[in-house]
Amino acid sequence: MRWSGQELGVEQGGTLPGLAKLNNLVRSVQTPEFAGITFHEVLAKSALNKVPGQSMMPFGWTINPYRGCSHACTYCFARPTHTYLDLDAGDDFDRQIIVKVNVAEVLRPELARPSWRHEPVALGTNTDPYQRAEGRYALMPGIIDALTESGTPFSILTKGTLLRRDLPQLAEAAKRVPVDLAMSIAVYDHELQQSVEPGTPSTKARLATVTAVRDAGLDCAVFMMPILPYLTDTRAHLDEALRQAKAAGASSVLYTALHLKPGVKPWFMHWLEQEHPELVPRYRSMYYGNNTYAPKAYRRWLGERIRPLIRAHGLERGREDPVTGGVRSTAPAARGSSAPAARASSALPDALSLPPDPDALF
Repeated sequence: MRWSGQELGVEQGGTLPGLAKLNNLVRSVQTPEFAGITFHEVLAKSALNKVPGQSMMPFGWTINPYRGCSHACTYCFARPTHTYLDLDAGDDFDRQIIVKVNVAEVLRPELARPSWRHEPVALGTNTDPYQRAEGRYALMPGIIDALTESGTPFSILTKGTLLRRDLPQLAEAAKRVPVDLAMSIAVYDHELQQSVEPGTPSTKARLATVTAVRDAGLDCAVFMMPILPYLTDTRAHLDEALRQAKAAGASSVLYTALHLKPGVKPWFMHWLEQEHPELVPRYRSMYYGNNTYAPKAYRRWLGERIRPLIRAHGLERGREDPVTGGVRSTAPAARGSSAPAARASSALPDALSLPPDPDALF
């Protein structure tokens, strides 16, 4: 690759309008290995993102080394974050990936501040830190080191099998700080999975990663999120999903029904119209107007169906962090506030919609 003529702070011909005048844009890169994808490398001013929470849990912390995601999940709730850069929440989200190339460097001094209280930090709650771009940029090892050396607990939620690359490092980190890992595996029908999540590793590969995590001596939760009404909510599908999760070594299972934010709904419905037009009327009745969440009656029905199956397979029902929506930290401070956190979580809808972190880019 050639970087000539792509200096820091220079407006680049062909750069998308929302990125062209960013004073922290280093360069925009296209490579044959990532056909159809453009990486926009930026120098972030901050790494830690403060997420507002509920009254009992005032806030949480996240790190998002990437914005946009080549996993291209049609239901991804983070899609609207791309509109902050005048990019659309559909194809641009899948193909125009913002890379915070200095994220580990800016993270270290943030963690060294006297005001930092070493609260748990979640990764993977917005866009996936182990999407394909991580194979090129390798940002996670530096982030893991910075968190570990500072004594900061952290969690990772991912669909990326590249997590395996960092398992030795994560196992060492877990000797010093609480480390909580989870794989997101929602669809256990291969054809459907490849259609609705076209850029993700297969379900089989992700289950094998769960096993690899357990073999490394770490626990691994499985997030069955989202469960798609009339597609993955049959008793047969749920039973087989839980069987496979148990066989892979999952230490707990979390589930939620699909939720569709206004900025996500058009893209998901377009997919549904193309692939399952017979379900469009049902979905429109469930997610009509600005309704984001599946109706309470459906969520209650789903819980009554899946909870006995979770017990039957000898699995523990996990809970996500009520603020970040990621893996619930096992750090002592987090355990100390587990009762109010559980109450806050139970009062929330099935899934959380998180705000973007525009301050990390500018």
